[in-house]
Amino acid sequence: MNEPVRLDEVTKIAVLRPNAVGDFVFALPALHALKHTYPGAELVFLGKAWHATFLEGRPGPVDRVVVMPPVPGVGAPPDAPVDAHAVERFVERMRAERFDIVAQMYGGGRYSNPFVMRFEPRLAIGARAHDAPALDRWVAHVEPANRRLALLEIAALAGAALPWMRSELAVTPADRAAAARVVPAACAATAHARPPERPDAVHAWLPEHETAMPDPAVLQERARPLVLLQPGSSDPRRCWPADRFAAVGDALAAVGAFVAVNGTEEEAGLVRQIVGSMRRPALDLAGKLGLGGLCGVLERTALVVSNDTGPLHLALAIGTPAVGLFWHTNLVDGAPLRPGLLRAAISAQVGCSVCGADNRASRCVHQESFLQDISVDEVLGLARAQLRIRDAGEAGAA
Repeated sequence: MNEPVRLDEVTKIAVLRPNAVGDFVFALPALHALKHTYPGAELVFLGKAWHATFLEGRPGPVDRVVVMPPVPGVGAPPDAPVDAHAVERFVERMRAERFDIVAQMYGGGRYSNPFVMRFEPRLAIGARAHDAPALDRWVAHVEPANRRLALLEIAALAGAALPWMRSELAVTPADRAAAARVVPAACAATAHARPPERPDAVHAWLPEHETAMPDPAVLQERARPLVLLQPGSSDPRRCWPADRFAAVGDALAAVGAFVAVNGTEEEAGLVRQIVGSMRRPALDLAGKLGLGGLCGVLERTALVVSNDTGPLHLALAIGTPAVGLFWHTNLVDGAPLRPGLLRAAISAQVGCSVCGADNRASRCVHQESFLQDISVDEVLGLARAQLRIRDAGEAGAA
């Protein structure tokens, strides 16, 4: 590997990463590092249509999104039927862009490395698995590994360094307006809450330096933080059981939290199941928030309790404290750069509860949760710790 020095006269950088929400969030530190090091260069993100929609008008390191066509092995399965002419036109268009740097941030490079080399940049950087062709500068692709750090290592191949940031993802006025349209009750409840029914339970929310019961008027102002439950995931193995999410929601509502349960339209049945089985009221947000609106909600959320999925990583990028539920080594991949934002509950289960097959190297046909050994008490303990730290931090800031 060549010495990772900066290039001179860089005017245009491309980053290849056509994947999902969580994967995009993992790349944000690397994107910030590239923009910080080459502030005069246009940073072009080669991704999917959702990237273009989400990033339009959003302050941040990305200047422009170019939507890619499906490419075998790069955003599409290697054997997927694709429009070969569309792929060729895209390559010609990228060659005409005359990129100074192209950063391959899509996997180990078996398919993506030769693809980006066709753009003919001055410098191609990225990861390389053992069976992938080399780029001009490359680092070894290793799994499992912290994805944020691995992508920062790729950015460092171009001499890029990350500045300190309070948050990695900007929340826009449009995000906040979208959130206000669907979560008005949370705002009202936060400002005009009743004290918790069990006075002793209030101590779960108090900063450690407070030992006496606060005045009821003070409780009305601060005792109902918004807590967002995120019970879905694209991988059923990463889903904590619905009844345990409901139990956590009830326990947090009992000590004053305003609880909302979020999910996609496809997860509406799961969200209804949790909200319907809770003994206390909770707000059903299934299908009501676009990605921007979700960012607006996350910004004003005191705590997110979530499976290992995109919204969890959005929350961490925004700077919202979270309790994350992880299977086995997935925490290695998804750990944030600011560790204090995340309290992790980790399941060590590796065998399928139906057939007993070890799912670490290959997965069986069953769709069972692998988070069964994470208890409600463990998650509640982590949630109380996060809320106590947040409350103490806000008091110190005031």
